Amino acid sequence: MKPLTVMLVAAEASGDALGAALARALRRRLGEDVRFVGVGGSKMAEEGVVSPFDIAELSILGWIEGIKAYPRVVRRVKDTAELARRERPDVAVLIDSWGFTLRVAKAIRTEFPGVPLVKFVGPQVWASRPGRATTLAGAVDHLLAIHAFDPPWFEREGLKTTFVGNPALSTDFSAADGARFRSSIGAGPDEPILLVLPGSRPGEIKRMTPPFEEAVRLLKAERPELHVVVPVADTVAEAVRGRIAGWPFRAHLVEDEAAKRDAFKAATVALACSGTVSTELALAGCPMVIAYRIDNLTYQLAKRVVTTKLFTLFNIAAGEAVAPELIQADCTGPKLAAAVAERLDDAALRARQVERQFAALDKMGRGMPDPSEAAAEALLKLLGERGRVPAA
Repeated sequence: MKPLTVMLVAAEASGDALGAALARALRRRLGEDVRFVGVGGSKMAEEGVVSPFDIAELSILGWIEGIKAYPRVVRRVKDTAELARRERPDVAVLIDSWGFTLRVAKAIRTEFPGVPLVKFVGPQVWASRPGRATTLAGAVDHLLAIHAFDPPWFEREGLKTTFVGNPALSTDFSAADGARFRSSIGAGPDEPILLVLPGSRPGEIKRMTPPFEEAVRLLKAERPELHVVVPVADTVAEAVRGRIAGWPFRAHLVEDEAAKRDAFKAATVALACSGTVSTELALAGCPMVIAYRIDNLTYQLAKRVVTTKLFTLFNIAAGEAVAPELIQADCTGPKLAAAVAERLDDAALRARQVERQFAALDKMGRGMPDPSEAAAEALLKLLGERGRVPAA
């Protein structure tokens, strides 16, 4: 019997990590009886997904960037659909990246209409644009949801949904060693370490690096003993390396995944671009300041459709700003520096924030089984119901 062919499509660094974890979970169940095709980054490549193009060109943020990139996106959607037609997968899993994967779903329906389409991570309709639930229900066959509050929104539109848990909550810090990281950068046990995480998209690096750099410059001027560490996603590593090379102070760039986990455990405070990384920092017990900035047109349009006042998932779960969020006009060097300085100087404040972060993570489902295993089980069950493989 020929191996099961699974198509995985991811367009960003976070989706690449999800796709790689799902591939590993499927291989644990099926061994040599599964093969992978699709679109992804370096992590999925390690699991055998040979991407026809570099996904970094699809890391698009905001209306203006989206308009400029539209011809490129259309071309890559066509390339992805042609890959599906050529490889004839048993199932296609479209991971996060709402705009790109929705277009891919529609294109695959045209090129290869028989393949089941599964969306892994749904749009956050509980925060904005609830109409997307209807749109997704008309485009795919099944949703693997990462939030416990997702299913009702999509199931009322007729889309079968399985809650698998948030993959970010399963990040394993048990082997992480903060002391080891401190030693590697020459930091003493009591010297402060600031993590600076400007994002995983080129557009985020462009917008977030200037205020982050200004904030760190102000902090270093008052605290010359402060160690600055920049963990970076491989999708933007070159861009970040080029930017911090010109900083007037030393910054340690960290690309290795194990070293990143060590750094998260070692850090005193983190200054982070809003995104998945905030959950990982919280799991590591790192207090943080969250920031975000987009182009003004996108921000003004977003204000019309966003219904939540908070942006960080554990803040939403807590119902309050456990970690401060400095968004748009508040995302300035001086304001960021002040929020970080408050935490650098107050160990009790840091401890309280970490405790509240942990409580919010518990509400989100910390401690649940590995979501990638649950996603693999749901995927095989779906295929079993369609007579393609035995149900898991």
